[in-house]
Amino acid sequence: MGEHFDKALIFTDLHIVPEGETIIDLDPLDRFREGLAHALARHPDARHLILLGDLTHNGTPAEYARLAPALADCPIPITVTMGNHDLRDNLHAVFPDALDRNGFVQSALDLGPLRLLILDTHDYDGQAPLEHDGYLCATRLAWLDGELARAASDGKSVVVMCHHPPCPVGFWAMDAIGLANADDLLSRLHAAPHVKHLICGHIHRTIHASADGLPVSILKSPCHQIPMILGQGTFADSVDEPGAYGILLALKNTVVVHTEDFALSDGSVLTYER
Repeated sequence: MGEHFDKALIFTDLHIVPEGETIIDLDPLDRFREGLAHALARHPDARHLILLGDLTHNGTPAEYARLAPALADCPIPITVTMGNHDLRDNLHAVFPDALDRNGFVQSALDLGPLRLLILDTHDYDGQAPLEHDGYLCATRLAWLDGELARAASDGKSVVVMCHHPPCPVGFWAMDAIGLANADDLLSRLHAAPHVKHLICGHIHRTIHASADGLPVSILKSPCHQIPMILGQGTFADSVDEPGAYGILLALKNTVVVHTEDFALSDGSVLTYER
């Protein structure tokens, strides 16, 4: 018999747009609804749903208002964080419990033997043209320091999640809008041996990496993906490839991250003779 595991579902880069609008002729809300229904039907034992930023495309109240009904009947707890396309006040209006006492969308929660630390890498104050790179200020880093120490004291292994990856991935334009102070994050994670994995979004592709020895998983969007053109100089290009979500398994001594391209199969299981 296999080892027991606890399970969380992860969606990133939803990019919900206003009613009647699309992205490359796709309605991101339709794609997200399809993906969430697929995930909940096939993983009814999941304990948590995590939305890893870019919940909307422009951060407008109308976009968050379209997303809210799609989550209203979700049978498991939901945790959200910020991406570069989100706006803090408008997100807060729909997710009033998301902000911590410092006004950031950061959370710590347990998944079996794991402590999940979900960071807010949003770097936009609403007073300047939208910037797409990420940043962790001193206040958010201090929160991380405290949570890492608390997890160590509690004997918990840690998985960190954030929207912006702290390492290059080979798409030049996306690398230019990654986590601006990546060293501030990675130095802390490398100094904490109980940190086992980092999960990010932002790139719109399934990517496996190692940030100076720390395993990194980057997940696709449920809607549109970046084309596989390594070295390209724009992040505006998109392609209609199957959307996906992540499945995090927490085992006693192992962290497992699966990705499911939910549009590729109806879930039928066929058996063949080995």
